[in-house]
Order: sequence, then C-alpha cells, then structure tokens
Amino acid sequence: MADSAKTAPSGSPADAAADIAGLSYEQARDELVRVVGELEQGSTTLEQSLALWERGEALARRCEEWLLGAKERLDAARNAAVSSNPTDS
Repeated sequence: MADSAKTAPSGSPADAAADIAGLSYEQARDELVRVVGELEQGSTTLEQSLALWERGEALARRCEEWLLGAKERLDAARNAAVSSNPTDS
C-alpha cells in the first residue's frame, strides 16, 4: 500500500488531478521523468504500473499545457511587436 501512495500522493484521482494542475512546468517534467524511470525498471505490480502510467499521462498533459501557453504568449508578443512597428508595409 505504501507504493501506491507514491503514485497518487493525495489519494483520489480528483486529488491527484488537482495536485498536477498546481505544478509548474519544471515540477511536472521532473515528476514525469521519475514516473518513466520507475516504469522502465519494471519492478512494480500491474496495478501500480497502471497508476504510474495514468499519472504520467496527466503529467505529460500538464507539460503540454505549459508549452502551448508559452507558445501563445510568444505569438502574442510577436504580433504586438509587428503591429506597433509596421516597417514591412
């Protein structure tokens, strides 16, 4: 039972999702690396492996959210710079 506490620190799937939603990009990435390493070791039960896989999927989605947000911010900054300096007309 102690191993399952490692994969979902707060207990329920809703708590785990809330836990992941609050992570920074770096925190989510580092946790994802840890989860992948644990899965690659192959020393967990099937149930633990499934829980790790699900957490890894959620962590990957969180990383993607951060990256998409960063891309949107960069695109907005570029568009603002072009709009305020229309030298290509």
